[in-house]
Amino acid sequence: MATIDNKETTRRVRAEVARRNIDSTMLNVAVLGTTVHFTGFIGKLRSHEEVDLKEEMETITHLVQMHCGVREVIWETKVRT
Repeated sequence: MATIDNKETTRRVRAEVARRNIDSTMLNVAVLGTTVHFTGFIGKLRSHEEVDLKEEMETITHLVQMHCGVREVIWETKVRT
């Protein structure tokens, strides 16, 4: 079971992802210590077809490391078309 800190970090990571212009409805977030694991699918929003998903993933990685006390981010996701 996740600790309170992991639950809070998970909440903060999800909030950072939600601020981005990507479809993250099928994205799973797991926090283990100072590591965040993203699994599942990400995609472009219909209203933001110009978004570069790789760039968004890099931005999310940077933001969660800066704001959420995360040291490592692992992406095991697929792009949903």
